[in-house]
Amino acid sequence: MAMVQERNSTTVSRFILLGFSEFPNLTVVLFSIFLVIYLMTVSWNLGLIILIKIDSHLHTPMYFFLNKLAFLDICYVSTTAPKMLSDFFQEQKSISLMGCAMQYLFFASVGLTECCLLAAMAYDRYAAICNPLLYTAIMSPTLCVKMVAGSCISGFLGSFVQVYAFLQLRFCGPSVINHFFCDLPQLITLSCSDTFVLQVIISVVTVIFGLTSVLVIMTSYGYIVATILKITSAEGRSKAFNTCASHLTAVTLYYGSGTFVYLCPSSDDSLNQKKMASVIYNVVIPMLNPLIYSLRNKEIKDALNRWKQRIF
Repeated sequence: MAMVQERNSTTVSRFILLGFSEFPNLTVVLFSIFLVIYLMTVSWNLGLIILIKIDSHLHTPMYFFLNKLAFLDICYVSTTAPKMLSDFFQEQKSISLMGCAMQYLFFASVGLTECCLLAAMAYDRYAAICNPLLYTAIMSPTLCVKMVAGSCISGFLGSFVQVYAFLQLRFCGPSVINHFFCDLPQLITLSCSDTFVLQVIISVVTVIFGLTSVLVIMTSYGYIVATILKITSAEGRSKAFNTCASHLTAVTLYYGSGTFVYLCPSSDDSLNQKKMASVIYNVVIPMLNPLIYSLRNKEIKDALNRWKQRIF
């Protein structure tokens, strides 16, 4: 562990990531599992992006957002998985302070952007089901681009503010992080500075992004459910529900695991549990999203069948 002397105190310049070192006998097995998951995540999401790009039947606002979600999932898992995989066979699983800051900057930027994008997708489903005749006018290409751009800018700013406040902290030791990546809640506990300002910033960012996006999603689905219940045809209700089921499943998984990781009280006993929940939140869900949106989606299945016929 590298140290530098500053103002008569020892300041930590590198951190040790424990990762999954509590399972030394399963190193090869865990590495193989996570490598397969990472490769599947990248290939499946990339395949979904290509399919949406090349099939003209999928050039609609819904699939425009799904395309961006797939790209975010690739970025999301890539902020942590490569470092985690390389650490499996490293004796010193270390990372510099600036490296930690950069990893969290990209991780949080993508995570916050995804919160905004899921809210935008909920609004898109609201417009499609509650205002079908005006859907094309409401969800214009310009509005879709603005919503995605706004999500990205908001996510980056929310992350940047946290990282800037984090870099004002001083770390005197210990320098061991019981995680497989640099997550801010674990880093705060290692600081020997006053962390009040950073904790306030984290709380504000959580409320702005988490609560606001959840309210948008719940409000949108409130109107959607009310509209579906008014549909007299059972086939019409089923079709309307199926257009929302995939998004609702993705939202439930994303916010459910995120709530456990970031909002549940921490204790020494729960650290390992939260680490495992982070695996689901950060590694498994990005892999599942393309499956969730494909298995229950007739248009995606039809597009796959069309391109299979063209190829074979």
